[in-house]
Order: sequence, then structure tokens, then C-alpha cells
Amino acid sequence: MYEPIRTKSVHTSADDADFPHRSREDELDIQLAGHLGALLAVTDELGLTADGDRIAAQVARLRGAPPARHAGRTDAEVPALHRRAHALAGRALVVAASRADTAVAVLAAEAMDAHAAALPTTTAPTSLAAVR
Repeated sequence: MYEPIRTKSVHTSADDADFPHRSREDELDIQLAGHLGALLAVTDELGLTADGDRIAAQVARLRGAPPARHAGRTDAEVPALHRRAHALAGRALVVAASRADTAVAVLAAEAMDAHAAALPTTTAPTSLAAVR
């Protein structure tokens, strides 16, 4: 009743494919370089040249080439930039910890501390215990 399939199925395993596969370490390097590149753009926009140079050195180490530096300025407010940089540094810290890159982990933790300290303090409670 049914005719047998004569062509190769499109649902074959990707294990037999001819494209190159990347290791987990390579994927983490790419992800970490991306997070650091984004952090570098925000750091440059804030005008923190020395911190930007440290981040650029780590990006160059991961990518094998120096990164492009952010030349333009946006109209973003400084606290918003610090919040963005804090979030990006946190993402970089998580990836650096998973790949056991101590140099980047320390750099990201220092960046998180610096950007958190640069944010204006709020009067909102920081824990649930303060609300009770």
C-alpha cells in the first residue's frame, strides 16, 4: 500500500555533518568575549579609559585580536549606563566562573562593585526584613 522511501531522510543526525564543531570551552570563550565587548562599549561611553583598557586586554586575549572601541556617545543617562554595565559585568562573571577564568572573574567582580558604588543610593528597603 505504501511506497518505500528512496531518498535520504532530512531528519538524520547532525553527528554525521561535515561542518566543524566547537567545544564547550570555545563556546564559553565566544560568549565571554561578547559580554566583555558589550561591557567595554558601556565603559567607554562612561569615559572610564583605564577600566576600558583592562577589559579590552581580556577581550583581545579571548578573541586573539584587539576589539573595536566604542567611539560614539548616546543620550543615555549615567545611572542607566552604570546599571547596564553592572548587569553586563554580572553576566561576564557567571561565564568566567563557569570556565574557571580567574583574571576575568576578578575583573568582572571589580566592575560590578565599581558600577554598584556609582549608582545613586535609594531609600527603598533592600531586604524583606526591612519591610516587616
